[in-house]
Amino acid sequence: MSPRPTQAFAIPRRLSVLTLAALGVVYGDIGTSVLYALRECFAGTHPVEATPANVLGVLSLIFWSLIVIISVKYLLFVMRADNRGEGGILALMALVNPERAERGRAHLTILGLFGAALVYGDGMITPAISVLSAVEGLRVATPVLSPYVIPLTIAILVMLFAFQRHGTQAVGRVFGPITLVWFAVIAGLGLVQIFTTPAVLVAVNPAYAVEFFARNGERGYLVLGAVFLCVTGGEALYADMGHFGARPIRVAWFAVVLPALMLNYFGQGALLLADPSAASNPFYRMAPTWGLYPLVAIATAAAVIASQAMISGAFSLTRQAVQLGYSPRVQIEHTSHEEIGQIYIPAVNWALMFSTIALVLGFRTSSAMAAAYGIAVSLEMVLTAYLAFFVARRLWGWPLYWALPVTGVFVAVDASFFGANSLKIPHGGWVPLVAAAVIFVLMTTWKAGRRLLATRLKAGTMPLDLFLENVDTSRRVPGVAVFMTQEPEGVPVTLLHNLKHNKVLHERVVLLTIIGEEIPYVRTAERLKVEDLGKGFTRMIGRYGFMEDPDVPALLQRAQAYGMEFRLLETSYFLGRETLIPSQKPGMAKWRTRLFGFMSQNAHRATAYFRIPPNRVVELGSQVEL
Repeated sequence: MSPRPTQAFAIPRRLSVLTLAALGVVYGDIGTSVLYALRECFAGTHPVEATPANVLGVLSLIFWSLIVIISVKYLLFVMRADNRGEGGILALMALVNPERAERGRAHLTILGLFGAALVYGDGMITPAISVLSAVEGLRVATPVLSPYVIPLTIAILVMLFAFQRHGTQAVGRVFGPITLVWFAVIAGLGLVQIFTTPAVLVAVNPAYAVEFFARNGERGYLVLGAVFLCVTGGEALYADMGHFGARPIRVAWFAVVLPALMLNYFGQGALLLADPSAASNPFYRMAPTWGLYPLVAIATAAAVIASQAMISGAFSLTRQAVQLGYSPRVQIEHTSHEEIGQIYIPAVNWALMFSTIALVLGFRTSSAMAAAYGIAVSLEMVLTAYLAFFVARRLWGWPLYWALPVTGVFVAVDASFFGANSLKIPHGGWVPLVAAAVIFVLMTTWKAGRRLLATRLKAGTMPLDLFLENVDTSRRVPGVAVFMTQEPEGVPVTLLHNLKHNKVLHERVVLLTIIGEEIPYVRTAERLKVEDLGKGFTRMIGRYGFMEDPDVPALLQRAQAYGMEFRLLETSYFLGRETLIPSQKPGMAKWRTRLFGFMSQNAHRATAYFRIPPNRVVELGSQVEL
């Protein structure tokens, strides 16, 4: 009996829906690279003359860059390294698990964190260059509109960031179709030019790339910095894998994105073969005069979508950093009841907005901004390939003679692009590097400070068995007291302070520890561990992945399965609030201690982060010397 139609097409239909959604979220950045990538090769910081030989050589480099870096490295290799379905450099770092690895692997944590910091630098530039390069089409349409390019770009960016608090659920439904239209348009523009000059297709031969380097020497190598712009956004494929899965992302690339990009780049090349003077803006010069304004509109929409993907990625990365202990608590708002990944973080949103607007005002043109674009992404790609080597060796069990050459090729290619991009540092490339360095210092300071603070607090506590032996069980007050503590052993300092100053002990005492795991999601069966300590004391340990948000009341309700009952409105929560005092004790440098103290004071309140009713919280302060 043949399957029913609904059964036969259930999986393909779901795949098509996910593929369309992935098209809108994942490929917006790399899809808008056609606006400026080829232009920068012939009219950028280190241009070459738009001769037929150079045009074919650059096209060959673009073609093989997309094949090697995107098709092979990311889609066929790196995306195999999923952390329970999640991707991104922090997920990759957690997958390698350097903190629990053998001695000498601590550098993997450092590289992973710096790679994550580079994502923020990329997130600042992507909205700026994408929207600005799209709006610059108005200058091609008529020079009269040139004075309005910067104000219009800033206005679009302000609206984009102001919209973030409403979430992307509603508009996300149209992201995919708009992006599909965008790829259809750029493919059509390219096809028209290719039909006119079909000889451009010979650039698929890698010999033209080799001849380009042989002919241009050092200047040819410098052009790699501009060629690399065609693969910026490739890291989003891996970072957004958890939202859609690997298969829809691969299908979208090979069925839609790669053909459309190739047709457009080769179309721009065909135009340059026929008219080298079009090098100032070959993308918009492909369009007929009547189609310029509609093309600017659809390009701006595509640029906004590309920017949205990077902004959402920064939100997800920040939540991962908080859960992994590399960032202070921040306010996280969920914008969808169905999709846990749709979140909004005000602090990150406004920081990105002001940074992006500052870049637009500082660089003024997308060509000038391209000098700062690419260096952060290329370095992040080098670090991703390096970390992937350890995944291949330790998790996949690849022998050294196989893992080394495979990852070595990727590292060599990425390092070549980074070397060419490094020459952009004096021309603005320092901007994302400085931003990444600042964020890296903040993350490492927070991690080191929390570890040092835990050590200091642990020194002031006492063993639990000794405490239980001497506790007075005759004088207890009714109710349940939950003491939040970082350490899953010993007596919390807040409990000792409460006894010392208030001389109160509740009938039931819960010692609750929330642990952030280095996996995206924790299985339901592993969420909560309950241990009866006797004398009315219970230790509870809740575990959450780096893509999850802690919820203490929900955790207490889950404890009912262990025979414990909580009246949440009658439960008191005791939290510690430490005042940090710099001291001469060995630990962190004074400037880092002060920085850690500043970050602690400005961290989001624990009551909101753990979803604890604020009217049921008692905070006990203490002074701690660091």
